[in-house]
Amino acid sequence: MSKNVSVCRLPALQNEFSVTVEGQHPANGARVLRIATPHGSLHTPAFMPVGTYAVVRYATPEHLRSSGAQIILGGNTYHMVCHPGLDVIQAAGGMHRFMGWSGPMLTDSGGFQVFSLSRKDKACRIDDDGAEFRDPLSGKVVRLNPESSIEAQKVIGADIIMAFDQCTPDDATRDFAETALARTHRWLERSKAQYLQKPFSAYGFRQALFGIVQGGAFRDLRVKSAEFVVSQELEGVAIGGESIGFNMERTLEILSWIQDLLPPDRPRYTMGVGLSPQDLIDVAASGVDLFDCVAPTRNARHGSLYSGKVVRHRGWVRWESAETNGRIDIGKAQHARDDRPISEDCTCSTCCSHSRAYLHYLFKTKSMAYQYLSSIHNLTIMERACREIRQCIVNPV
Repeated sequence: MSKNVSVCRLPALQNEFSVTVEGQHPANGARVLRIATPHGSLHTPAFMPVGTYAVVRYATPEHLRSSGAQIILGGNTYHMVCHPGLDVIQAAGGMHRFMGWSGPMLTDSGGFQVFSLSRKDKACRIDDDGAEFRDPLSGKVVRLNPESSIEAQKVIGADIIMAFDQCTPDDATRDFAETALARTHRWLERSKAQYLQKPFSAYGFRQALFGIVQGGAFRDLRVKSAEFVVSQELEGVAIGGESIGFNMERTLEILSWIQDLLPPDRPRYTMGVGLSPQDLIDVAASGVDLFDCVAPTRNARHGSLYSGKVVRHRGWVRWESAETNGRIDIGKAQHARDDRPISEDCTCSTCCSHSRAYLHYLFKTKSMAYQYLSSIHNLTIMERACREIRQCIVNPV
């Protein structure tokens, strides 16, 4: 950091990362963890709204807090390296201060974006050292590898950071999955070595490093990867790959293969899970603590709004809705004169103040207000689902 830069630090509650198991469901793998970070504590299961570009689309930090969000994914490493640039983030004092979010934060390593770009002709080249790509806006050639990704995440300053990995496609062949897995494991060792040189952000806050389980749809590779990641004795374990969240049937199958291999005292994070509240319920029952997904805010922007509630069912919970896929299409004409809220049991500011008819009108007229109101609602539904899961874990009767 330049000596000429004066950083106004956020006050730290404690400069450490710790995990306490506070509850375990008697009939499935769901549990409540208390995760303490330098920027505050959270209780799991917890959904993380996604701020890939250093902003959760159409949701201010105040909106996020009012929705019940305890932790967010703030600023993807690949995108932050490209824009606005690490120098801008560092001059601001890190991503917390840059975004105006004072609570716990996780960031990802850029591995998924590298995977996406590598599918496009000449957009990205992957080799054993890392990945090289060209910024589509500036044309600048950028290289990410385990070392540069970790250093970028230190500048971002998130409380939880991720090892650099090669994401495996849902339809990967065995040869591809094996190659990507071997590379991911080598990159994990390099990420860990770089991290351990100084396990703190550029601003002096303790960071926690998670390794990522890959292996595609192959059981033996997933088991091998889980065992390797656990052997690294990191602060948490993420389960990655395109399948996770994208293919829920396969996601749950993969979790069933490795659930018993994961340490009970460390957080587990399924990357990309959260298309619907039921998805959160299902992976929580498999012992998952953290999840993130762009779907709630993306769905909202396109008129797809969650309508329903989480109810108790045989000692556990489920998402119950009268709507197809648990969502309404607010753009349909049937809502033009509907004075009901989006969801009868929702207590978000949108449902408390506005009708479906009003939101239909805002959506059809392409009002910016619609984007904010709909995003608040969908995020609140996801956070409320997590709260209901936590309550059921500590009081399953």
